[in-house]
Amino acid sequence: FASLYVGDLHPDCGEALLYEAFSQAGNVASCRVCRDSATRRSLGYAYVNYYSVQDAEKALQTLNYMNIKGKPCRVMWSQRDPDKRKNTNSNLFVKGLDPSIDNKALHDTFSQFGNILSCKVSTNNSGKSRGFGFVHYETEEAAKDAMEKVNGMQIAGSTVYVG
Repeated sequence: FASLYVGDLHPDCGEALLYEAFSQAGNVASCRVCRDSATRRSLGYAYVNYYSVQDAEKALQTLNYMNIKGKPCRVMWSQRDPDKRKNTNSNLFVKGLDPSIDNKALHDTFSQFGNILSCKVSTNNSGKSRGFGFVHYETEEAAKDAMEKVNGMQIAGSTVYVG
């Protein structure tokens, strides 16, 4: 199996809707929305498993930031290795973001420097940007390159700090 993490899900998004949406990319083996054990309410993320790596790659490329129930979801490889998740040398903090910059715009800006494992703009309870975000690259080299080239740059009229 090839496993994907799907985040930022609408609270009403269930397995059937997820299965239907992700079947566009290929043959889905299974999907599971993670829920609170007591209330059974969605925790806002899920795992989608494909039979083939090729189908999962296609889903990652074509379905990342797709709207499900009016909310753009984030798709990334499911990272079960805690050492890779904790590698802070490939993780960047970006501040000074214009309020118009969303997860997709942040991803589009930083993807030219390397493979992004995860990318997120921090938002308040009403979904408005807090003006900062995080970009986690697969390699330290990509993070270093992005930091050198984007730090101090203007993005949508705001000067950003990358560190």
